[in-house]
Amino acid sequence: MKVLVCPSGFKGSLPPHTAADCIESGILSVMPDASVRKVPLVDGGEGFTTALVAATRGTLYPVLVTGPVGVPVESFFGILGGDDSSSTGSSSSTGKPKPEPKPKGRTAVIEMAAAAGLSLVPQHLRNPGLTTTYGVGQLILAALDAGAERIVVGCGDSGTCDGGAGMLQALGARLLDRDGRALPLAGGGEALRRLATIDLGGVDPRVGKAAIEVAVNWSNVLCGRQGVARVFGAQKGSTAEQTERLAAAMEVLGNVAGRLLGEENIGQAAGGGASGGLGTGLRLVGAVLRPRYEVVAEYVDFETLFDDCDLVITAEGGIDDQTPRGKIPAEIGRRAKRFGLPVVAIAGTIGPGARVNYEVGIDAYTCILQRPSTLEEAVVDAERLTRESAECVMRMIIVGRMLAWDLRPCILSMSTYELKKCHFEFEFDVVQIAVYVRR
Repeated sequence: MKVLVCPSGFKGSLPPHTAADCIESGILSVMPDASVRKVPLVDGGEGFTTALVAATRGTLYPVLVTGPVGVPVESFFGILGGDDSSSTGSSSSTGKPKPEPKPKGRTAVIEMAAAAGLSLVPQHLRNPGLTTTYGVGQLILAALDAGAERIVVGCGDSGTCDGGAGMLQALGARLLDRDGRALPLAGGGEALRRLATIDLGGVDPRVGKAAIEVAVNWSNVLCGRQGVARVFGAQKGSTAEQTERLAAAMEVLGNVAGRLLGEENIGQAAGGGASGGLGTGLRLVGAVLRPRYEVVAEYVDFETLFDDCDLVITAEGGIDDQTPRGKIPAEIGRRAKRFGLPVVAIAGTIGPGARVNYEVGIDAYTCILQRPSTLEEAVVDAERLTRESAECVMRMIIVGRMLAWDLRPCILSMSTYELKKCHFEFEFDVVQIAVYVRR
């Protein structure tokens, strides 16, 4: 069996490459002769910088910045490899040569999660009304100090909902209330309810000269029922009451940003809600938002990713009703289905509405947890749990193959067309296995 393993990371626990190694180990413990191809994927969150730096043989640079709760944290940015900071002459993650890219100048890559991520916010301090993106602005300035002409910003895994206000302040912008008084420095999202205007005159001039591209979840918007505060506030520690205050603050930011950019209904602009509204904040300094998989596709060849494979296994920290909105398992599921491939997802948790993922190309999903446990216990034991979960998936696949073998007389009597359409489903306690039988 030829298995493609393309997981995302588990937030605060397993980076994508470690998750891939664990899944491979589980597969080979059951099928030692299986051919496993690992393509760890990133979506702009944790691991984005290191993945792109590794893909281009670039360099990581440490830098001390202000973290999401206002205390210094050790962060980093990367400079991509090659004379033009691209992957010229290298191979993609599939091992096939990539086309010659156009020179883009010295390119830096940063991930907002390295300065304002949820994993940097202690559990007892999780309050998206107060956390700040100030450190993200400091990372941008550090990249400019290193001579970057192009900056790629990865949005994901944020612990903030300040609309990029802190980032703007770090770059030199002034956020003012109706009386012309400056809002508190790194004051968090709730302070934006008093916002009247943003003075961009003090922004470091190098920012305007650089080409800033932002890899975002294209489905995330700033305002409304599906706005960032209402969709993601709770997972960042927001109460129901605070969620509504933050939603109101994002409406205020949307009105101010709309006037500055000359754009109506900016609150519904694609990607503007990325990372607690950071997408909108970055647009104010001239950044261009791009779907994150469009950015990742410059370094991972999605066109040939599914060549010569029988089964696809993906993974992420949580599978729920938000997964189809641009998360890696759903993106992999959609693409794999174009090739008729079965897809199994391994998750740290199974959340509300997870069954909707059956509609986007995921044929089965399973949780790594084996018994009731605390989050801390699961994080500590995540490698073993992921490895054993992959092992269980492969044992289920073997059962499916055995059942398919028992049906061989029936299968042999079917036409080629019927064989291609054949789809047997078998229900188990936690995994729904789809067995695809091909001629």
